[in-house]
Amino acid sequence: MGKFEVKEDFYLNDQPFKVISGSIHYFRVVPEYWRDRLEKLKNMGCNTVETYVPWNMHEPKEGEYCFTGRFDIRKFIQTAHEVGLYVIVRPAPYICAEWEFGGLPYWLLKDPRIKIRFNNPIYMEKVKKYFEHLLPQFVDLQIDNNGPIIMMQVENEYGGYANDLSYMRAIARLMLENGVTVPLVTSDGPWGDMLENGSIPELALPTVNCGSKIEQHFERLRDFHGKELPLMVMEFWVGWFDAWGDEAHHTTDAHEAAKELKAILDRGHVNIYMFHGGTNFGFTNGANYYEKLAPDVTSYDYDALLTEWGDTTKKYDLFKEVIQSYGPIEEMPLSTEIKKKDYGKLTVQDKVSLFSVIDEISQPVESNYPLSMEELDQAFGYVYYKSSIGKAREIEDFRLIGCMDRAHVFVNNELEFIKYDLDIEDKESFTLTAPENDLGILVENMGRVNYSVKMNHQHKGIRDGVVVNGAFQSDWTHYSLPLDDVSQIDFSKSYQAGTPAFYSFTFEVDEKGDTFLDFEGWGKGVAFINGFNLGRFWEMGPQKRLYIPAPLLNEGTNEIIIFETDGKVNDSISLVSEPSL
Repeated sequence: MGKFEVKEDFYLNDQPFKVISGSIHYFRVVPEYWRDRLEKLKNMGCNTVETYVPWNMHEPKEGEYCFTGRFDIRKFIQTAHEVGLYVIVRPAPYICAEWEFGGLPYWLLKDPRIKIRFNNPIYMEKVKKYFEHLLPQFVDLQIDNNGPIIMMQVENEYGGYANDLSYMRAIARLMLENGVTVPLVTSDGPWGDMLENGSIPELALPTVNCGSKIEQHFERLRDFHGKELPLMVMEFWVGWFDAWGDEAHHTTDAHEAAKELKAILDRGHVNIYMFHGGTNFGFTNGANYYEKLAPDVTSYDYDALLTEWGDTTKKYDLFKEVIQSYGPIEEMPLSTEIKKKDYGKLTVQDKVSLFSVIDEISQPVESNYPLSMEELDQAFGYVYYKSSIGKAREIEDFRLIGCMDRAHVFVNNELEFIKYDLDIEDKESFTLTAPENDLGILVENMGRVNYSVKMNHQHKGIRDGVVVNGAFQSDWTHYSLPLDDVSQIDFSKSYQAGTPAFYSFTFEVDEKGDTFLDFEGWGKGVAFINGFNLGRFWEMGPQKRLYIPAPLLNEGTNEIIIFETDGKVNDSISLVSEPSL
C-alpha cells in the first residue's frame, strides 16, 4: 500500500516528495491522444498530472450519467498510472476552467430555489447524488490502494466567489463520506480576502493560484498557514485564454515563465496550468462577463507547453531545463505516431436552409409566452422562436427583454437585424409590408459565464419576452436546436441565401492525420466532422482555423457539415496542415 502525507512538506511513502505536476483536461482531448500528452508530460520531468472534472459532462441531464469516451475519467487516470505519473483530481462541483457554466450543469438553473455554490439544501442534495456516482469511478485508484491519486481538491477558487465556509466543509465531508482518503487541498488567489474566504485548513491544505510574483505570494501563503506546511501553486498560469473579438492570441514570455517556475520549485511545489490546454469541442466554451460578454474561442491552446494539437514548444524546452536541475528525467519513447495532413480545398456539395428542415430536426413546443432554453430542458446551442405578428403596419417599438446572448430577428424568413449582448434590449423599428407576417428569432447560447457574480444569471434564450409596439407578444412556437444529431438533415429541401443554413462537404482520406479547417469567407456558426461537433467559428477571430484530430476522421469517405447563421458564406473550405495561432 502506498502513502502520501502532508506534514511540514509532502511525503510519499515516508520520503520527501516534490510535486511537479501539469494540467491536462481529459475532456478537452480525444482519448486516442491521452497517452501521447501524458508521455510528453512525463518526458518533461513532471511526476504528476492534474485534471478538473466537469459535472455538466458527467451528468448532462439530471440523473443521467456519462463516464465513457472523452469522459472516461477512470481510463484517463489509469493511463496516467501506466505512464508512471501520479494524479491530482479536482472533482468539482465547480471548476471554472473557462468551461461552460464553470462545469455546473445547466439544469440547476431550472429550480429557482437553488443557490449555486452555497450551503443550500436543494443544491447540496444534487451534489450529493452526483458524488455518489462520480467518486466510485476512481476512489479505488487512490495511492493507499496502490493507485496513482495522491491529492483531491475541494471545490475551486471559492474565495473569489463567496465566504460560506459551511459550504466548503459540507463539500469536503461529502468527499470523505464517498471514500476519499488522500489529503484534501483548496486553491485560491493570494489576493485580498480570497485565502480567508475559501480555506478550510482543518480539513484541507490551502494552496494558491497565480502566474507571477511567486516570492511575494509564497510569503502570503506562509503567513496564512501560520506554521510549517508545504507551499504549493496549484495553478501556475503559464499562458492565458482567448475570447472572440480579442486582437490576437494571448501569449506569455517563455523565459520569464521559466524563471517563475524555478522560484516555485526552489521553495515548494507546482501544478503547471496549462501543460496542455486542448479544445473546447462543441458548445462547451465558457465566458466571462465584466463590462461586456466575452465568450471563449473554441481553441483552449492557452499558450501552454504543448500546443492545442500536442506539439512541444520553446516553453516546454525551457521548463524541462529548469526541472532537470531538481533531479534526473527518465524519458520514455512516444507511443503515438501523429501526422499533420493537408486535404486541400473542399467545395460545397449540398446546402439547405434551417427554415426548410426545422420541423424535421426539432419538435415544436407551444406556449403563450417565450420559454428560456432551460425551461425547454436544453443545455446548449440555439432556440428558434416563431410567432405570428399580424397585418402590415409600422413596428415602432420592438425589444427583446431578458434575452441571451445573440439573436437574429426575421420577418417572413428575411433577416431584419442581429442583436448581441449590450445592445440586445435596445429598441428597434421596422415596417411590416405583407398582409400577414411571421416573426422569427434565432437565439444562440454563446457559453454560460464560468466565473464571478454573473453566474447566477445564466438563463439562455428569451426569459422575459418580446415587446411589439409596447406590449409583450404572445403565442409562441419554440424549436430547440442543440444540434446533437446532424445526420437527420435533409439536404434535398430548399435553400434561401442570406438565412441560417447547413452546408455539406465530403472528402476522401487514405491516411489519417491531424488537420485544420480554414473557414475564411464564412461568417459565424459551428462545424461538424462525421457528426462530431468541432466547435464554433466566427470571422471576428482571433481564431481562424478549427483543429480536427486525426481520430475523428474515417479512412475513406468523410463528411463535414457547417451550420452558418449570418448568411456570410463561401463556396469552399480548406483542410490544411498548419494551424492559425
